[in-house]
Amino acid sequence: MTELSVLVKNIHQNVSSVVLGSHESIVMAMATLLCGGHLLIEDAPGLGKTLLAKAFARTFDLDYKRVQCTPDLLPADITGVSMYNPLDGEFRFVPGPVFANILLADEINRATPRAQSALLESMAEAQVSVDGVTRKLDKPFMVIATQNPIEFSGTHPLPEAQLDRFFMRISMGYPKKEYELEMMRSHQYQEPIDGLGAVAGKEEIIRLQAAVQDILVDPKVMEYIVSIVRASRELDGVELGASPRGSMALMKASQALALLSGEDFVTPQMVKKMAVPVLAHRLILAHRRVLGGASAESVVRDILNQVETPVGA
Repeated sequence: MTELSVLVKNIHQNVSSVVLGSHESIVMAMATLLCGGHLLIEDAPGLGKTLLAKAFARTFDLDYKRVQCTPDLLPADITGVSMYNPLDGEFRFVPGPVFANILLADEINRATPRAQSALLESMAEAQVSVDGVTRKLDKPFMVIATQNPIEFSGTHPLPEAQLDRFFMRISMGYPKKEYELEMMRSHQYQEPIDGLGAVAGKEEIIRLQAAVQDILVDPKVMEYIVSIVRASRELDGVELGASPRGSMALMKASQALALLSGEDFVTPQMVKKMAVPVLAHRLILAHRRVLGGASAESVVRDILNQVETPVGA
């Protein structure tokens, strides 16, 4: 754990050297990567969503690609297409940007549902099927998608089935004054991301992912997780609660947080910290609850207040 803790610290310091004042967002993104999941960042423009994706790719020396989602984006623009080569009379597959370790799908809700669905197979099974041929994606593979929550004209909200494919949904928020001043100074003459080097590689990611699986989860904590998720299905004003996929995601996220915190076991407090980013986007609230001012995040917090926290776990 000591060696891994040093590695985790170095990774966090490297990313935070360019993504200033976003400690929680970096931790959540690291946990998502270590759990082999995908991240949805929902926030206003200009808060560092793209920078976070770039910083992770450079920190781990990973192949990084970006897709700017627009209404005219086609599935082939993401997955790739077979093109005819007149020189040899054969079709050759030209890989799309999805063939990367980290794919940034910028403003994903501006793409049509047809284009959005092109990501589903890759997110669920780490593979792409084109023209009857299935091609595996290199590991690690992570989709970081962004969307702007304040614009609705010309957007296509992600369907619930696709939202459920995202391991977490987070918001970075506005930085504190001191961090914003530091951003201005660091960007005065150059882009800090241009000088960011790697401190780890694919081998280290694999080691950390294996270590996450070895983090102890007490049976009482497992029961606590299940109680939280089941409460989301039974709460008045919630039309659709989290599925068993949500239970497993919450457990894995808590294990990742334990590793990132230098611990070898999960505590109920870790579960509480991960509950909102892991579960909120998996809930569908009744219209009357939404009109009453409730949000999925507030509902998850209400559940955490209602479900009894295990003692001695």
